[in-house]
Amino acid sequence: MSESSSVERFVGTRAVAPQHAFDVARLAQFIRAEVGGFDGDLQVEQFKGGQSNPTFLLRAGERQYVMRRKPPGALLPSAHAVDREFRVISALAGTDVPVARCHALCEDASVIGTTFYLMDYVPGRILWDPKLPGHTPAERSALFDEMNRVIAALHRVDPAEVGLADYGKPGDYLARQVARWTKQYRASETERIEAVEHLIEWLPKNIPAGDETRIVHGDYRIDNVIFHPTEPRILAVLDWELSTLGHPLADFAYHCMTWRMQGDNSRGLGDLSAAQLRELGLPSESEYVAAYCRRTGRDGIAERDWEYYLIFNMFRLTGILQGVMARALQGNASSAEALATGRRARPLAEQAWRQVERLLARG
Repeated sequence: MSESSSVERFVGTRAVAPQHAFDVARLAQFIRAEVGGFDGDLQVEQFKGGQSNPTFLLRAGERQYVMRRKPPGALLPSAHAVDREFRVISALAGTDVPVARCHALCEDASVIGTTFYLMDYVPGRILWDPKLPGHTPAERSALFDEMNRVIAALHRVDPAEVGLADYGKPGDYLARQVARWTKQYRASETERIEAVEHLIEWLPKNIPAGDETRIVHGDYRIDNVIFHPTEPRILAVLDWELSTLGHPLADFAYHCMTWRMQGDNSRGLGDLSAAQLRELGLPSESEYVAAYCRRTGRDGIAERDWEYYLIFNMFRLTGILQGVMARALQGNASSAEALATGRRARPLAEQAWRQVERLLARG
């Protein structure tokens, strides 16, 4: 898919979807009371992107806000945690991790029907295709280096120092995550996928030794950051719904799946050779990992451990995609592209299991 078609389908706003409509006048009352500083009528549009929590652009006079809300309807336990997003974004203000300024959290369902929060609208660039068409090799290199800098900065933050010591359970992150995403997958399962069954059996028995605890984003990728309009600088990291305390390498491996995913609907770099990456000015996976290790003071990552983290994240993303599929079939997913997105669950699980089989073949 070209960058221009990605922008058309996923970037920008549209009219509010009927299933996500709410009382705009009631929301305006809340903003005047809790945030203030706005004149005129409240104008509301819905962002096209996002599969999970519906996101809206609010305009009131000279002020612009972004509202993230839980979707209506029956929801999976612990999913769509916009209250946690609000907490982590607020806590990271003032650190080296760029985030939007938060204004208010509302858990009163009488306002718009579900929990929501308000933050500043941050103008800038959201880039969807990691191949970065339309950019020079030097620009691509700088943009990827900035993404690397920011995730390393996040993993250097001490959770206790920013008031997030209780933001998740310390220790045994991977074991708990495998169990959690197995449960989430089962709760939204729409068909039997043999590769998923194999992964559910293999993953708990092969967790790497050693444990670390840091703030993890859970969905850090190129289209979840806002770049400065002209500079290779991230102004805000978005979509903190899956954030918690966890293993930083598992979080980083999720981000690095870009190099393992094909450049079709997955918008990956997996179809590019080493020579093609160099020609485009893009780092190889190993170069990107080495830069992260330098920034976090880490002396490399054992190859088998790294492969496990990647396989785990493919399983985890399979669970996320399966949830998107289930919501699409129920009719309350937040994007018109949800059904196509959900169909990626099976091929992704099969790719993950092929990686396991390659590991097993090595002995």
